[in-house]
Amino acid sequence: MTLELDIVSIGMVTAVGLDAPSACAAMRAKLDGFQETRFVGPGGGWLVGAPVPLPRKFTGEKRLAHMAAAAILEAFEPVPEAHGTAALILCLPEEDRPGRLAPEAARLAARIAEITGIASPYRTRIVAHGRPSGHVALDQARRLLADRSVPYVMICGVDSYLAGLTIDHYLAERRLLTPDNPNGFIPGEAAAAILCTRPGSGTMRLLGLGLAREPAYIYNHTDLPLRGDGMTAAYRMALDASGMEMRDIGYRISDLIGESYFFKQAAIASLRLVRGHHGFQDFWSPAESLGNVGAAVVPMTVGMAMTAAMKGYDRGDPVLIESSGDDGACGAMLLTAGRMPRRRVAA
Repeated sequence: MTLELDIVSIGMVTAVGLDAPSACAAMRAKLDGFQETRFVGPGGGWLVGAPVPLPRKFTGEKRLAHMAAAAILEAFEPVPEAHGTAALILCLPEEDRPGRLAPEAARLAARIAEITGIASPYRTRIVAHGRPSGHVALDQARRLLADRSVPYVMICGVDSYLAGLTIDHYLAERRLLTPDNPNGFIPGEAAAAILCTRPGSGTMRLLGLGLAREPAYIYNHTDLPLRGDGMTAAYRMALDASGMEMRDIGYRISDLIGESYFFKQAAIASLRLVRGHHGFQDFWSPAESLGNVGAAVVPMTVGMAMTAAMKGYDRGDPVLIESSGDDGACGAMLLTAGRMPRRRVAA
């Protein structure tokens, strides 16, 4: 049985805007938050990153907690009755990533709960899988909503690659974009939140969700070729659940961060599933404006799709949203805004 849910509101804190409307407007306009950081790159130059311009110079766990809290409180604004009744699923970096700003997830969750007044920490679930965390969280959210244990679920992703040990690690792995390495990503940070409920009252509806794993992941040291098996399987699961084919997709939003591996993975998955003629499918990625924002990216992309649908500049319906992790985890989902009145404006 397909377990659906609706997205009713969103919140964002990014390098190009401290709320969802400004962030989505900036990303639509192709603005970016890239600037020199205080981290030293190869050759002694300053490394480029995408920091969030918080009004106060918080650092470490306190910084992440306030970023997450701001996104959560923004998502509550249109639905005040959800405050105090929503469960929280917190999407965080991978547990083995060097330099995590908040290594103790439970303490971070407690700090966020204290600021927002949302749920006690014991009602908070932690999903620490990096970029694909949001897909895993949506799977958990639809099950919570299906058994009617809670009326609302708040999914919040918060992450930062702008930490000394993290920068050192990815520089050593030659994965950061630098003058001598064009095949890398720009480290960023962000928080994004989406408020979910049972079908019937939301702006966007989840039609299908797929989770899989790629055996030839980016850190795989065997001779396995990249065939896109994991992302293809995730696409297929999401499409089957919705009763659609790849040619029916309006457009795609991806967590592509700038490395060629992930571009190849997304391209292969699409080519393996497209059958027959189909129209142009646009392809969006928040990394063009924000760099790699890790575990915040899936709630971010859902917010992008919802804002685009509400304002009428989306590129079709439904939208396919994908993510993949360094460990091979792959996620895909289909969202539709087909039940809402649409007004078309120029892109």
